[in-house]
Amino acid sequence: MRFPPLLRARLIRRYKRFLADMRLEDGREVVAHCPNPGSMMGMAPEGAPCWLEPNDDPRKKLKFSWKLVEPAPGVLVTVDTGAANRVVAEALAANRVPGLEGYASVRPEVPYGEGSRVDFLLSDPARGEALVEVKSVTLARGGWAEFPDSVTKRGTKHLQELAREAAAGRRAVMLYLVGRSDGARVRIAADIDPAYARAFDAARAAGVEMLALGTEITPQGIRPGAPLPVDDGPQSAA
Repeated sequence: MRFPPLLRARLIRRYKRFLADMRLEDGREVVAHCPNPGSMMGMAPEGAPCWLEPNDDPRKKLKFSWKLVEPAPGVLVTVDTGAANRVVAEALAANRVPGLEGYASVRPEVPYGEGSRVDFLLSDPARGEALVEVKSVTLARGGWAEFPDSVTKRGTKHLQELAREAAAGRRAVMLYLVGRSDGARVRIAADIDPAYARAFDAARAAGVEMLALGTEITPQGIRPGAPLPVDDGPQSAA
């Protein structure tokens, strides 16, 4: 996934979840859209280098969208959680997700479960179907990339629905896309969302496959990277 030319800036502050004050290199202060509904824990320190996508769409109130941040020297993190599905779509099309190669058809946003849509439905005459749900991972603590960074009832629902599909005999996959250049292994942030951790353990026990994929991030774009290990131990305390 390639970016259009981005502008460098410095973060002044993020507020109201979807707004961020930025200082451009020419000294101007602007308000940028923050396309990340999570807490952004540890990835939005004041003064952090950022990259913004400008736009001239008269229908958009904000003329900048926050795409990348460098919370620590040499560490790039994806701000736009919506980019995860676009990167995974490219990875699936290029057969770069180990275990999900070779499906004849990849369809996005297919209805399933109780009023939900799965991110991707893979199908093949010989292999059958695979339901693939994608989560964007941006939190890092103690050498781990962790999900989630805030309570996610929607994420818990997705795990529960995948578990039901797996128990019924369908292939169900939860794919964690690590949108950080320093992410090397993945686990669940049970202290942040214990309910999600319990749902994760239950889903894995029901047969949901837990996969993780790294990314290669530059100000020019985001590419799918290498597969990453997911902690194989219990994620919840109970």
